[in-house]
Amino acid sequence: MVRSLVLGFLLLIEDISIMIVEDESELQELLKEYLQLFFKYVYLAKNGHDGYMRYLEKKPSIILSDINMPQLDGLQMIETIRARDKDIKIIVMSAHSETEKLLRAIELQLVTYLVKPIEMHELKRVLLETANSSRLVSNLIYLSNSLYWDKKSERLFHGQEVIALNEREIKILSLLLSIPMHTFSAEEIFYALDSARSDKEFSLNAITSMIKRLRQKIPLDVISTEYGVGYKIRIK
Repeated sequence: MVRSLVLGFLLLIEDISIMIVEDESELQELLKEYLQLFFKYVYLAKNGHDGYMRYLEKKPSIILSDINMPQLDGLQMIETIRARDKDIKIIVMSAHSETEKLLRAIELQLVTYLVKPIEMHELKRVLLETANSSRLVSNLIYLSNSLYWDKKSERLFHGQEVIALNEREIKILSLLLSIPMHTFSAEEIFYALDSARSDKEFSLNAITSMIKRLRQKIPLDVISTEYGVGYKIRIK
């Protein structure tokens, strides 16, 4: 039943994670089963307090939360999260009868709200749009659906795993991604690595070896060689 609803999904989303905060175990399980068909990382919380603690632990990209829950309700949880995180994407689920709470929730910079019972095709549409929106406002450069570079932290990710790079490899990637699809000569790369030492003698072999080692660490062939010219990196 659920699989038929997502017919057409070919790629699992690895760079955007989602947390479901829902106290009804049956609905929580249904949402989990559905979302795991197209999100690799789906986290669960059973109430607002649990949701806040899971948020601190997992730092999801998107939160999908019910409003009425025990211990700490959805609104209180969202208010607490918003006090420290203005950018996280939040979607609430509510019943028709919860108009007053819904109006309060809207003031907390929601992406949108979904009225129960949830229509799965509408949930899919909202989540995909939210995932794309999250990517657009981020510091990420996508080399593929699962491989991306964080400009702010200067780290390369495959899904949510950081690819270990040394200082020089980071500098090379940062240079190549400063102008994607532009070909940088081996000399430009060499002197960018040692900008403080302009007197250092250029070594083509040194750059060739570094590029080779860097390629071995990257799961996809994104660095291409223009023979006799230099290297460039392609983006999605």
